[in-house]
Amino acid sequence: MTDAPGWPGIPPSWTSSAKTGVGTALSQVSGVWFTTSHGILNEVYHPRVDHACTRDFGLIATDGSDFFAEEKRDCTSEIEALEDGVPAYRMTNAHNGGRFSIHKVVFAHPRHDVVLQQISLARPQGDAPLRLFALLAPHLVNRGSHNTAWVDSYKGHTMLFAEGDGTWLALGASRPFLACSVGFVGVSDGWQQLCHGGRLTGLYDRAADGNVALTAELDLSDESPIVLALGFGQGAAEAAFRVRSALSSPIGPVLEDYMAGWRTWQAGLRSLDRRVNGHNTYRISTAVLRAHESPTYPGGLIASLSIPWGATKGDVDLGGYHLVWPRDLTQSAGAFLACGAHAEAVRVLRYLRAVQEPDGRWPQNCWLDGTPYWGGLQLDECGFPILLVEMAWRHGALTQPELREYWPMVRAAAGFVVRNGPMTPQDRWEEDAGYTPFTIAVQIAALLVAADLAEHCDAEALAGFLRDTADDWNERIEDWIYAAGTALARKCGVSGHYLRIVPTTPGEASAAHNVPVPLRNRPPGMDVLSATDLVSVDALALVRFGLRAPDDPRVMETIKVIDTELKADLPQGPCWYRYNQDGYGEQADGSGYEGTGVGRPWPLLAGERAHYELAAGARAAAEALLASIEAHGSPGAMLPEQVWDGPPIPQRELFPGKPSGSAMPLVWAHAEHIKLLRSLADGAVFDTPPQTVRRYVQNKHTPRCLSWRPGWQSHEIPSGRVLRVELPEAAVVVWNDGRSEKWSDVATSDTGLGVHVVELTTEGIPTGSALTFTWRRLRDDSWIGQNFTVMLHTS
Repeated sequence: MTDAPGWPGIPPSWTSSAKTGVGTALSQVSGVWFTTSHGILNEVYHPRVDHACTRDFGLIATDGSDFFAEEKRDCTSEIEALEDGVPAYRMTNAHNGGRFSIHKVVFAHPRHDVVLQQISLARPQGDAPLRLFALLAPHLVNRGSHNTAWVDSYKGHTMLFAEGDGTWLALGASRPFLACSVGFVGVSDGWQQLCHGGRLTGLYDRAADGNVALTAELDLSDESPIVLALGFGQGAAEAAFRVRSALSSPIGPVLEDYMAGWRTWQAGLRSLDRRVNGHNTYRISTAVLRAHESPTYPGGLIASLSIPWGATKGDVDLGGYHLVWPRDLTQSAGAFLACGAHAEAVRVLRYLRAVQEPDGRWPQNCWLDGTPYWGGLQLDECGFPILLVEMAWRHGALTQPELREYWPMVRAAAGFVVRNGPMTPQDRWEEDAGYTPFTIAVQIAALLVAADLAEHCDAEALAGFLRDTADDWNERIEDWIYAAGTALARKCGVSGHYLRIVPTTPGEASAAHNVPVPLRNRPPGMDVLSATDLVSVDALALVRFGLRAPDDPRVMETIKVIDTELKADLPQGPCWYRYNQDGYGEQADGSGYEGTGVGRPWPLLAGERAHYELAAGARAAAEALLASIEAHGSPGAMLPEQVWDGPPIPQRELFPGKPSGSAMPLVWAHAEHIKLLRSLADGAVFDTPPQTVRRYVQNKHTPRCLSWRPGWQSHEIPSGRVLRVELPEAAVVVWNDGRSEKWSDVATSDTGLGVHVVELTTEGIPTGSALTFTWRRLRDDSWIGQNFTVMLHTS
């Protein structure tokens, strides 16, 4: 056995995030997912959709001497799905110099953990023969380092193998390889040999514990296509068996079996079909969502089968976007409901129930098994599952008995929101703490919906408490996140606007409008801005979740500011930035994001704006924005997280209005696309809760009480309103209303949500009076040791 020189190879990196296709077999026995870009396979995932096991897998053509062409760099690629809604792809890679074209059909085997490629090489008649080589870069279990590759045989068939972190892969072909070699990337791998000599001049049998690559010369002597099979297993023999078994059957029936599974699933969906530039964009979006689920973790959908700016990233970021974000997951489940995939939506609910933390929250993001990845807390991710339960029930995906099964999950989540909201440690962009319109809107809507669910689950006593909380928070929105007379307001010719995020004052329920906000992705010296100087598209959530009317003057003025500061007019149509001074995106020169950068427009935000326009009665505007979203996609109609907004930079593949180096496909963007199609079909926003619209927009309900917590204190209350003191444990509250020297005792009541409450009435107490109170803990009969005062003012 000949060991390859050059250990450990160059530092590993991932590949382009600009996917043109993603796919998997809809089978309980298949555990493999594939992605395509630049005419080749990119990351292949196994045995879970959050475990990337390859970097890329492409072909190289040579003449055996001085001609060298790599299909991902030297060809023009075209891709098309074999059928609407079926993620099996036909790819054509035409050499830019006219020397050859490579034709492929790519799909996953429905019965084995194997990705299949049927390949043929065509060249102009009379041209000299060419040699074709397969080049595979393993990155087993999310790492390109510490992989081992070798050449061996299985039952007399030569194959290439690799192993890393307890997972094995094997590569075989329908005709024997003419030559095989493994090596260390950048030193002794096949690419180096072929680039410099046109053939495999050094045949190495083993490359251990490094960044490795596998190379094989394909047998083109037969004019029929050759089939490559990439298989996986928990041992070399298992992976090799799957390869041989997959290759033992004619490829036609296997492909038909794969396609039949997808046809059956697509046939059960609502018809919202729409054809754009030859693509059925609706069926592509539904397939993208379904392809991101793992059958071994039913209902667990990752955010994207990609790693943003992967070509510039090494092994430091193991997760990329192949993690579960509860926010993205619930958005996907909402899209499943919108397209009629009720079983898939219910699987998401079951998954959420399984990975909920004991205190009622969900992790910021996690691996499929629920293990947290980052350690943040975002309260919108605690509210969204509540909204999903109600939406699933309202649309008939849950029966009444099934609804009751989810009540403990809803109760725990609502309790966490009540105890910790409405401010959030992180906004939905995973950056800043404070009061932010999107998170506030989700929390209030979730609490109001939870009150309805409580009544349907025999918890009527809790319903009033939840509604009172939602009512109180809803009335205070403008106090927290609306500002008048700001520099942005003057610039845009409006009286005021909603702010992106407002920091809290420690221990206080008030918001600090003039406190600096850290900008997490900006370089030093550009990383702080006053809260009043920041605006975000997030204000649209106040309408989306039914808290404010679309024609509310404050909303309409905020939209003027949003369009002045955040709208990007691109060749494909308008798109929006997340917020002003955003730094999450490529550098100014187009190089990849590396902790700082320049934020770029997000197509999904055009979807959020389209939903606002539909709510406002501007259907034509919503339809135009739908077309804009679709125009921002890839050649395979994959929707990106962000699009490029600068001058063309061809060498970086950056063009105005086209996908940047961010995640693609972004499942959240495809979910927004599906929901927009459903909303347009219904003539109403699909996921707006009816409870909030009825209570706050139509009936303009005012609160009965004002909440007070020891760590979230208010110092004023409108005269006539109830002061609700919320404590973390049972106590006796002693209070005085200022009209006499008499103090009254009242015991707290347990809400069952980890909150013990006392209601202090202000009825009949003159404006300007002070409510003074303290409490004695029942667990040890100890006093809190401090008096608290709340002043009455005119409502």
